[in-house]
Amino acid sequence: MPDLDADKLRSFLAVMEAGGFTAAARRLGVGKSRISADVAALEARLGTTLLRRTTRQVLPTEAGEALARDAAQPLRELQEALDRAACTQRGLTGTLRLTAPADYSNAVLAPLLAAFSRRHPGLRLDLVSTDAVLDLVGEGFDLAIRMGELRDSNLKQRGLGRFGQVAVAAPALMESRAEVLIPADLEPWPCVALTGLSNALHWIFAPEAGGAAVPVRLSPSHRASTAQVVLQWARAGLGAAVLPDFMVASDLASGRLRRILPGWRLPHAGIYVVYPAMRHPPAKVTAMIDFLADAIPGTLVEEA
Repeated sequence: MPDLDADKLRSFLAVMEAGGFTAAARRLGVGKSRISADVAALEARLGTTLLRRTTRQVLPTEAGEALARDAAQPLRELQEALDRAACTQRGLTGTLRLTAPADYSNAVLAPLLAAFSRRHPGLRLDLVSTDAVLDLVGEGFDLAIRMGELRDSNLKQRGLGRFGQVAVAAPALMESRAEVLIPADLEPWPCVALTGLSNALHWIFAPEAGGAAVPVRLSPSHRASTAQVVLQWARAGLGAAVLPDFMVASDLASGRLRRILPGWRLPHAGIYVVYPAMRHPPAKVTAMIDFLADAIPGTLVEEA
């Protein structure tokens, strides 16, 4: 049996999972030359080629596929055991890499993460704020915060809470149009839609006092790929918009925006944390998830 170095095996598995040496180096936080050297040393120790390198891609050999299949879970469990042992002695250490939507990061998540960091001063946080749905495994993230409807994936998920959706418009736009008394009155209105949402133009209102929900389908005047642009255009009077309550709270309080149909409500949407599936997530991941579950208001959704 060759005496294998776990770090070299970790580098090889990172290349397999990330699909290349550059992505693997970014994921592990080391130089690309280190990854290349580790894989070369592992191949020399085993006496076989594990990866075929071309100008465009890196593909595993039959031996590489077999090694990745057999070694990934044991190495992950070994790392988790080492992490748990280290945390018992020193508390949380290392880097926790996470991603979240930009607007939620600014409005809600940033102060929560600051509080978490004060609890765990030995742990470094690396937050990537973006509305793009990133590949957690391929890009080396420990977890992600995602909003609304989740896409099917092999990731684990836990519901953290809910946020309200609010139909809003600028005062000037509302004053230039006939009063909206029921949802159907909105159908001729201009609308600013968030690109990428499956129901961006299909709003479902329910009476606050109870009663049947009423669907309304609008035609977009404008589309934008980020909620921040939708907010800016709604402020400018380009159209009505549906936005998260945490984004429009200050605008409603200041009068810069007004709520449409205040006697009606839109459905709440979920706030989730998703993370790579493993038998025992690292202590830093479980600590962050538990902290956010306590800190974020709303009804929790069952873990899946």
